[in-house]
Amino acid sequence: MARSLKSVFIISELNESMLGSKTKGALNKAKSKGCSVLNNAFMGESAALDEKGLGYCSSKASSSSSVAVHAQATISVSKSLKWWEKNLKPNMTEIHSAQELVHSLLKAGDSLVVVDFYSPGCGGCKALDSKICQIAGLHPNAIFLRVNYDELKNMCHGLRIHVLPFFRFYKGAEGRVCSFSCTNATIKKFKDAMAKYSNERCYFAPAKGLEESELKILASMGEISNDSSPLVYPKHEKMKNLVNDFSEVWNMASNSRGVMKDSMF
Repeated sequence: MARSLKSVFIISELNESMLGSKTKGALNKAKSKGCSVLNNAFMGESAALDEKGLGYCSSKASSSSSVAVHAQATISVSKSLKWWEKNLKPNMTEIHSAQELVHSLLKAGDSLVVVDFYSPGCGGCKALDSKICQIAGLHPNAIFLRVNYDELKNMCHGLRIHVLPFFRFYKGAEGRVCSFSCTNATIKKFKDAMAKYSNERCYFAPAKGLEESELKILASMGEISNDSSPLVYPKHEKMKNLVNDFSEVWNMASNSRGVMKDSMF
């Protein structure tokens, strides 16, 4: 990661007579005492700095004079990415609440959705992460939702997630099509699921998302709101409304054909 180093030097008790060979001798003595030497620090000359980059270092150039170097260094190191943030692909999204998970599944449409449950302290999750990210990159049309178990424990308990790493696959109106845990040794299970469910399918019904029983549990736990009708809305009612809408369109088309037939005769 990028690092910036800013140093401020204050040179005190400096005599012109000390420049040249005497100064070099003083700096050599300072270096022998555990001080580092920085070139071109002041007026083209060298400056002595202690090993920590902070504080005071002094070396005698002669019995009547000395060079005192006060150095203050500020080191700024940008925050490094955590392992679960390093290899993310554009189709990978971090989930921060149960409400967000429900909405994300419902608005996914026909796309395959993979929900990845992980924990920062899980060694298996860390070992598998780079491969999951690589697979996500190979399937840009799939949606990967990542759930930090440590941050969303209540939601995970409500969804009965008790082992990590754990994955759930959702596909349009079918809802959850499979769920399993795997490791590096059993990554083929994940690849097979991707191959099976990533094919394009066209559904006439909206995405199902979580099961109705899971929605009720999350609502009872206060993880999602009870009055969010699109979330805790019975699936059979959605299908009924869709069928009714389709019937109306069909009847309108049939009536139009009847009118046209009557006008011909």
